[in-house]
Amino acid sequence: MRYEGTRVLITGADGFIGSHLAEALIAQSAKVTALSLYNSYDSYGWLDDLPDDARSRAKLIRGDLRDSAFIRRIVRDQDVVFHLGALIAIPQSYSTPHAYVETNIVGTLNVLEAAREFGVRRVVHTSTSEVYGTAITMPISESHPLQGQSPYSASKIGADMMSEAFARSFDLPVAILRPFNTFGPRQSERAIIPTIIRQALDRNCHEIRVGDTSPVRDLTFVQDTVAAFLTLGSAPNIEFGKAYNAGSGSAVTVADLINLILEATNCGKPVVQDPQRLRPVNSEVRALLADSSRLHREAGWQPRVRLSDGLERTINWWRDRIDRGLVRRDAGFST
Repeated sequence: MRYEGTRVLITGADGFIGSHLAEALIAQSAKVTALSLYNSYDSYGWLDDLPDDARSRAKLIRGDLRDSAFIRRIVRDQDVVFHLGALIAIPQSYSTPHAYVETNIVGTLNVLEAAREFGVRRVVHTSTSEVYGTAITMPISESHPLQGQSPYSASKIGADMMSEAFARSFDLPVAILRPFNTFGPRQSERAIIPTIIRQALDRNCHEIRVGDTSPVRDLTFVQDTVAAFLTLGSAPNIEFGKAYNAGSGSAVTVADLINLILEATNCGKPVVQDPQRLRPVNSEVRALLADSSRLHREAGWQPRVRLSDGLERTINWWRDRIDRGLVRRDAGFST
């Protein structure tokens, strides 16, 4: 898993998981090129939160996955590409499905074509557990049927299939990592854990507003998900073009998760269902529970951070940011 001196491109490096991956690779003395979505605010997203020493050791660039000429220029001369860049906000995908196809499928195609052209040593493409839809059997292995229950998940299925096709058709060394629900510092309030923590800690919130609390989720701390990326980016005996799940292997209902957070924050606020937070009935993914035995068997990865410990670290991060008035929302363009 050592990346010292390795030339690495991370797309979506400005996002939640991407910024943690960039930080880990910088710490290993990799030669990191970190791509963030172009914006007019002179911002590199969560990369701006990295210590100055870490940021100074990476090449930070802005651009758009949909620009194939730009992607060719930045992929040239890279050894490994970690492709995390995507539109990920599920509710927004109902309103703008074309944008999700253009970024998540066409953007992925641009990365794959460039990697093929310039002989990149390995591409790690980021999938999502959302591609499985509501579990038919649990725990969910990589052979579980794919179900497009939202435009977002459908676009990620398309990107996964494009990655598989390039491995089969052109022998491109592309690995597909399929993380289950990841949580931790820097995650947007679009996700359930940060939105509950924020409301629990915020003195201006007098109740906890939630959507459906009955779904079951498999939650992995971001440190473990980053380790899965690093493992899949270097493991010698993996199968290209095939997906690898990365999840904790433990499940919790959203209702129980809320109770854990309220207890950890000593919060007694009432919990209220907000209709605006509900997904369409046939689109809600009811249950996700990972079988990650393939990634463990072929590459040695396994999660190490317990849910309670990960929640404590995340709560402490949110408490610090709220106390310092630094709370912000990201733009939803990265993983």
